[in-house]
Amino acid sequence: MADSIVIIPTYNEKENVENIIRAVFGLEKPFHVLVIDDGSPDGTAAIVKRLQGEFPDSLFLLERQGKQGLGTAYIAGFKWALAHDYGYIFEMDADFSHNPADLLRLYAACAEEGGDVAVGSRYINGVNVVNWPLGRVLMSYFASVYVRMVTGMKIKDTTAGFKCYRREVLSTIELDRIHFKGYAFQVEMKFTAYKCGFRIVEVPIVFVNRVLGVSKMNGSIFGEALFGVLRLRCSSFFRKYPLISPRRHGGHGGKE
Repeated sequence: MADSIVIIPTYNEKENVENIIRAVFGLEKPFHVLVIDDGSPDGTAAIVKRLQGEFPDSLFLLERQGKQGLGTAYIAGFKWALAHDYGYIFEMDADFSHNPADLLRLYAACAEEGGDVAVGSRYINGVNVVNWPLGRVLMSYFASVYVRMVTGMKIKDTTAGFKCYRREVLSTIELDRIHFKGYAFQVEMKFTAYKCGFRIVEVPIVFVNRVLGVSKMNGSIFGEALFGVLRLRCSSFFRKYPLISPRRHGGHGGKE
């Protein structure tokens, strides 16, 4: 059995889902894939079910009713992966904005180089974003700067959604206390791991805007991130996080 599973949330991704699954299965290291589909009316789940006939032992599907949010999809996926004893659990988009080949580098950062959370970072080496309008690049970049200032995390790409977690991280974090559903979920997960004392490392990637399908980004998602970060920081003063002790290695702290 593979020790790693890639969680891919989908909503109306019929143009991408088969290709992304085949790309993951084509890598030199074996990965399993868990697709979490929120009732896509375009038939995304039907495509995955067809592919399960070809990959019965490595492709899995959770179907949910209606759009319930990115955060709840990942939380459901994390719980499923923990229940099925995976050691390394990945987040990845379905639209090829994340290069599946970079899964190998994220895995190495955790399995071989001592990271607890590996973040596929657009901003660790300058700005590595392709085909985004300048306004969106600036919004994303300065959002990460803002999050760093508010939270104190030493992470260049705080809103990144391409990640690898060691099992210990997700089994330590109190997943039922993760509240955000949109892109602020990505910040909340990193911040919680940081407060628990896990080592977060960044792996440089090139992010390519989707070619097929429709982006799910909108103003309300950005607003949640903007104001949610402030609430997250304020609530952290009154919350006791489960700390890792003794630490296996140094890294971004837990207590500040």
